[in-house]
Amino acid sequence: MHIGQTDTTSVKCLINSVSRFIHLVSCQTVKPVPLHEIFSNMVGVLKRLKPVLDDLMDYKIHLSENLSKECQELDMRVNEARGFIEKWDPKMSKIHSVLQSGTLLIKLQCTSLDICHMIVKSLQSPPSASVLANLQNYIQEIQCLKKETALVYIEDALRNQRDNVEPCNEHLKKIIELLRLASNQELLKESIALEKEKLNAEVKKIKGNLEEINEIMNLVRNLRDYVMKSECPEVKSGVSIPPYFRCPLSVELMFDPVIVASGQTYERQSIQKWLDHGLTVCPKTRQRLTHTNLIPNYTVKAMIANWCEENAVKFSSNSDHIQSSRVTTPSDHSLPQDLAHACSLRSLPSSNSVSRSSIQAGNALEKRKDDSSFRLTEGHNGCQSGATEKFEQQSPYIHSRSESFSSSISSTECLLPVPKEESRISNKQQNTTVFSGEIKNVCPTSPGNKQSGISPVSRIGGMDNNSCHTNNSHSRIDSHPVSNPGLDELTTASHVNELIEDLHSQSNEVQTIAAEELRLLTKHNMENRIIVGHCGTVVPLLSLLYSDVKITQEHAVTALLNLSINEDNKALIMEAGAIEPLIYVLKTGNNGAKENSAAALFSLSVIENNKEKIGRSGAVKTLVDLLESGTLRGKKDAATALYNLSIFHENKARIVQAGAVKFLVQIMDRADGMVDKAVALLSNLSTISEGRLEIAKEGGIPLLVEILESGSHRGKENAASILLQLCLHSSKFCTLVLQEGAVPPLVALSQSGTPRAKEKAQQLLSHFRNQREGATAKGKP
Repeated sequence: MHIGQTDTTSVKCLINSVSRFIHLVSCQTVKPVPLHEIFSNMVGVLKRLKPVLDDLMDYKIHLSENLSKECQELDMRVNEARGFIEKWDPKMSKIHSVLQSGTLLIKLQCTSLDICHMIVKSLQSPPSASVLANLQNYIQEIQCLKKETALVYIEDALRNQRDNVEPCNEHLKKIIELLRLASNQELLKESIALEKEKLNAEVKKIKGNLEEINEIMNLVRNLRDYVMKSECPEVKSGVSIPPYFRCPLSVELMFDPVIVASGQTYERQSIQKWLDHGLTVCPKTRQRLTHTNLIPNYTVKAMIANWCEENAVKFSSNSDHIQSSRVTTPSDHSLPQDLAHACSLRSLPSSNSVSRSSIQAGNALEKRKDDSSFRLTEGHNGCQSGATEKFEQQSPYIHSRSESFSSSISSTECLLPVPKEESRISNKQQNTTVFSGEIKNVCPTSPGNKQSGISPVSRIGGMDNNSCHTNNSHSRIDSHPVSNPGLDELTTASHVNELIEDLHSQSNEVQTIAAEELRLLTKHNMENRIIVGHCGTVVPLLSLLYSDVKITQEHAVTALLNLSINEDNKALIMEAGAIEPLIYVLKTGNNGAKENSAAALFSLSVIENNKEKIGRSGAVKTLVDLLESGTLRGKKDAATALYNLSIFHENKARIVQAGAVKFLVQIMDRADGMVDKAVALLSNLSTISEGRLEIAKEGGIPLLVEILESGSHRGKENAASILLQLCLHSSKFCTLVLQEGAVPPLVALSQSGTPRAKEKAQQLLSHFRNQREGATAKGKP
């Protein structure tokens, strides 16, 4: 029978597209698993259809308008599948690729079957038995084709997610096996690929595609959790690697943890891969990263090193795997029932972030103070921190510790428990290990401390105590008596509730004891911080900040500081209205309470939104007052908090107006270990006109030139940055800088400084040359 021209065209186009598609797949050199199986099934569908299409042409079978449209539809589907294969890249998401190609395969099958059924109906007198045979065989074969196995498991897993059903471990296992996602690095690649595809979908505004990618990202998180649980080795009597020591991206134990702009901690290698692919959002919080600087998290690194030593696990930044003589084969295991909700990565993300925002907050930080209730042993065993951190485009803020345990911006520090057999002292006081800067900077106890009965600091990460030289700075050791040796152990919600009742007691003594125990419970134990925070201790502790009993006030504010290390607790503390009570402590508390209040404000200000809230609350003025008249430790805590607040632009003017510049300039002229802190904060303040004016007015220029000559590497870097700001915005300031003899140290710095210092020095020298050449040109007749 006659076929119209339109019909002929649609069939010819379809046959041509089918032939091209089959040729394309046969020429593929890369055969991705399991995509190759799906591509092969597509070829199978179309190869079986081609004889049917040939019969349409050979026997000139009449095509209805609907059948012609179906042929056009299939032609479009075939070209869509061909386009997918041509654009496919091994760096694309495996899961998303399987879903996309699986959907295309189903469309090809359905449309092909529709065409066959329509042909059968249109045949009134079969032109040939072979035509019918081809049709019947094709229909039967297509109907017998099953979905690709990986596609089935992926669809089931996504369906469970939508229905809020707990993911089936067997399905997750099959997905991992079929897509070869068993290694942590493969999971990392999958996460990176999904993030890039999500960005692409957002740009193109493909809503359905975006929703599907978000679902897949949740699935990858489930896969990561499954891998972590199934491959997590048990160490010593069933104790597993804590989830917060694992990188959220690669789920591997972190040997080189670093902090990103969002305050989350990742393994350097993993997050660097993420950033190298042009991704500028935090993988965990989804926040946009304001900068891509990676800040070493020495606190978490020290804690991991300590955990590794206690559990006989080899700690090595060059090692790809954990090595231990006591590590058993991977197996599934559960955490204690009391912590099931607290430590589960699925049910409570905060357990995975105990270091995540503590991270910048310095994982600080139990502090012990000089008052009648605390005995502080000071020895010449402090270690200087050489760590650096960068915020926005500002210079790293160095925190070379002398006497403070407070959090720092440049090197996050904390107190870690020493093994019991090494921490015994004659009067049953508790000795702790102080980490300042890198792990290698663990320092031995001075002879003076040995004489007083304090045993040497334990070795961390395999480093010998003698690996650090003593210096003139003083590290405080918390020797506060501990009545209950189990305070560092895991607590329970019922016990915390009892302590909360005591916090509401009418007896000051009972309140003090309860606040002190909460302080100690949250001092080292991360799980305890989660339990204590979620039991509702924040509000009663905040009410005790108004207590007239100073020691109660100090215990309460220190407990809040410890709780704030956990990300979820930060939110709870802020929601409870903590800023005003903390300001009250800054005004009325004893030295220890003021120091810890400043440290708590810093910890809370790690969250970007909190910087603005704290800045507008009036806290800046009280922090500046502490910077002026506080103890050395108080000044350090105040400077640290003010630096972090100064990252939020509006706070810079507030800090300047509160009179901070005067005291920061004074600090630059003293040798008390705070010069680098002061210069780093001034570097931020020099980016606004009020800050530059105050720096010059308070006599900061001569001191900055002096730091150029004899300061630390970071001090020189920040000093050069400040002087550059001054000179670029004022010819008067430029003249003053030149009069102070800045050129020789700048020349030296441009040759031998840090990369950033060299850059700033060269810019300054170039500016001086331009100014001189401009003046010379004006003087010519």
